[in-house]
Amino acid sequence: MPFGKDQDKTETATPKRREEAKKKGQVVQSKEIPSILVLLASLFVFYFFGSYIGQNVLEMMHGLLNGVGSSQLNETSAYDLLLKVLRKMGMILAPLMTAVFIAGVAANLLQKGFIFSAEPITPKLSKLDPIKGIKKMVSTQALVELAKSILKIIIVGYVVFLAVKGEKDNLLPLMMMDPVNILAYIGKVSFKICMRVIWVLVPLAALDYIFQKWDFEQNLKMTKQEVKDEFKQREGDPQVKAKIRSIQKEMARRRMMEEVPKADVVITNPTELAIALQYNNETMSAPKVVAKGAGFIAGHIRDKAVESGVPLIENKPLAKSLYKMVEIGQYIPAKLYKAVAEVLAYVYRLKNRT
Repeated sequence: MPFGKDQDKTETATPKRREEAKKKGQVVQSKEIPSILVLLASLFVFYFFGSYIGQNVLEMMHGLLNGVGSSQLNETSAYDLLLKVLRKMGMILAPLMTAVFIAGVAANLLQKGFIFSAEPITPKLSKLDPIKGIKKMVSTQALVELAKSILKIIIVGYVVFLAVKGEKDNLLPLMMMDPVNILAYIGKVSFKICMRVIWVLVPLAALDYIFQKWDFEQNLKMTKQEVKDEFKQREGDPQVKAKIRSIQKEMARRRMMEEVPKADVVITNPTELAIALQYNNETMSAPKVVAKGAGFIAGHIRDKAVESGVPLIENKPLAKSLYKMVEIGQYIPAKLYKAVAEVLAYVYRLKNRT
């Protein structure tokens, strides 16, 4: 925007600004939450499907070794062996990949809901600008992410160190165990380490989400000028709206003045108010106000009436009552019938009408 670039962004983002950011895929999200859920999903798979995975791995290795030792490898047999290995690997990894996929999707849906936006992946020449790339690398956001990664590595590394240190007395007996028991022990220790890492990462993810939300709100903030410009776009420029209202009033006043020559009488205050009445006993149930005004407009109504030969009758109480109680185009109320009838009777006598 041309205005507000040099102003401080002190205003909370408007709903329109938030909606625009959402359409561009800009929402609050923490990268730590998907990491935790993916790790939990992986542990779940290994805990409940560990024996299935181990059994299939052993069968695959057994089949590979037997096949290599008992047959002559050629182009056809090597291709068949590769297909068999890929098929077996797919069966082994299917539970893990499914769980990881579901966990990743669930983590993003929990944070930002379902959003479809092609904006983040749309090719832009500005993304190839090396200067902007360097600025992003040394930006506050990049430094915060670097500090967060280093802190996470240190904390996770310390947790892993403590877990391995606690198992030092069980390492030497592994030399006397068979490979199956060694693998089982490694799996048990790995599971324990991963669980401790998760317990450490959960509070880190909560803190990171709070920080990301604060940073997102700061980036969405607007200057006072931006808020004003958005209000003008939504509601319309006040000056333009005032001009439109002025034009509408002028058009309504002209239409009203065109009705004055059709009136039967104009009741005045005598100078402050003017109310033009029209009555046709064949088409109207009661006299109708076709024009009214005060001050400057009242003067125009009187002038138009004189010009058109419409009688002017001074009646201050009736003029005030009509001006307050009846709008243009409305019939007079029953309580004013008598007063208006007397005025119309006087006018009709002047015009030799009944």
